[in-house]
Amino acid sequence: MSGITKTIPQKDGIEAVEALYDGPVGEFEFHMAGKPSRLNVGDYVYTIWQDMLVGRCQITRIEFGAVNPKSGKPRSLIFVNTPGEKLEKPYAQKGHRGTRYYDGEDWGKV
Repeated sequence: MSGITKTIPQKDGIEAVEALYDGPVGEFEFHMAGKPSRLNVGDYVYTIWQDMLVGRCQITRIEFGAVNPKSGKPRSLIFVNTPGEKLEKPYAQKGHRGTRYYDGEDWGKV
């Protein structure tokens, strides 16, 4: 299943990752610059922590027209269900800033 990858910032700590996969049932908000052209409800946000792909959360809704409070540039809010699916054994996936599209083809196979 396709989607996007997002790197969890080091400053947020491992607690931020654990909250996505071991926390209570709920919703979490990611953001991305502009309006996603290839992202849909039902796709996934795949999360990276310390250059390791650790899990994925399914997208429940996408809100367009938000504004980055620091730059004033447009962005979209990506809402996912939590807890998500955590890999038993995370695997290497280079971390990055921002958002990247990801086809999810190797999810759970490595």
